[in-house]
Amino acid sequence: MKKKVVLVQDNEEILEIMDQVLEEEGFDVTPSLTTEPIKNIDKIDPDVVVIDDHIKGEVKGSKVVKELKNDPQTEDLSVVLTSTSDKLPQQAKDCNADDYIEKPFDIDHMVDVVKRNAE
Repeated sequence: MKKKVVLVQDNEEILEIMDQVLEEEGFDVTPSLTTEPIKNIDKIDPDVVVIDDHIKGEVKGSKVVKELKNDPQTEDLSVVLTSTSDKLPQQAKDCNADDYIEKPFDIDHMVDVVKRNAE
């Protein structure tokens, strides 16, 4: 059975690249430029959520991570924060993200992080 990934990014090109690479790696990806899939997280039931900290016109990804981790229904869900920020390791720690991917990222590293957190 395919592992499910909810992928929320602020940049359409990056979203398309990540989506394509992860699908080629055998993941079932729900890609989005908004946090809309997070509202349906119980229906999607992903193995891992990969979310950017900056989502245009919406709440910060780190805030979404914190909300997921503070909700008993989603606290065990693996969440990976992505950002171009040089403070990303600390931001990920502060919001209880399971992991992080710094942008610009190496494709192989991104795949490794997602695979590790989808286990």
